[in-house]
Amino acid sequence: MTRTDRAVEIQREYYTETASRYDTMHKHEGVDDPEGRRLILSVLHSLEIRSLLDVGSATGRGLKDFAAALPGALVCGAEPVRALVQEGVAAGNTEAVALLQASGEALPFADGSFDVVCEFSILHHVPHPSVVVKEMLRVARRAVVIVDCNRFAQGSWPARLFKLFLYKIGLWHAFNFVRTKGKRCQISEGDGLFYSYSVYDSYDVVARWADRILLLSNGATHSRSWFHPLLTAEALILIAIREPREERGKNATAR
Repeated sequence: MTRTDRAVEIQREYYTETASRYDTMHKHEGVDDPEGRRLILSVLHSLEIRSLLDVGSATGRGLKDFAAALPGALVCGAEPVRALVQEGVAAGNTEAVALLQASGEALPFADGSFDVVCEFSILHHVPHPSVVVKEMLRVARRAVVIVDCNRFAQGSWPARLFKLFLYKIGLWHAFNFVRTKGKRCQISEGDGLFYSYSVYDSYDVVARWADRILLLSNGATHSRSWFHPLLTAEALILIAIREPREERGKNATAR
């Protein structure tokens, strides 16, 4: 078993052991932020979304809100931990939605199966976030929503600038390898196993897919810095939008 495989096993053991109290432990994360959810839904309504996939749905508690806000839309969740899926079913979270046991690294859906594909605070728990993001882009037709953390806005200002500097010169991953003694990950009681991640890590791959990207702070901020939200927002909302195929063709012809 490789170190990465063992890390995945540790994380899934953690979620299995905490499945019965997962919703209480994580009730203020990601999908539960009301202002952030309203911002996301306003964009989805403008795109006339008719199907949505949430990757890493845990017990599926957030799926009910999406189903209520998008009447008539197909709402589906994918969660790799069986205990969390079972907890969601027992709690009645799946009455109007589908919650499948599936991994974000290999989504069991054809290309372009959903209008929008979302993730809420799961990418900092996976060893290779780019693999999950590429799968999300593959399955999405119109939009991808990433709501996650941003390492570049954590710590003191000197620490933030230092992390950005190392990242820009290509030495961040080597530095992180050394500081975690080769593990690349850390473990906390409240969040289990996690990796150093920023939504900006996924920006390049998303930008190659999207025609438009919205990048917003996920939470209140009063920053006047030119570096906002890169160095000021600890959590970010990224909404990548792709024009319908016929519109893309028209725009290409116009150019």
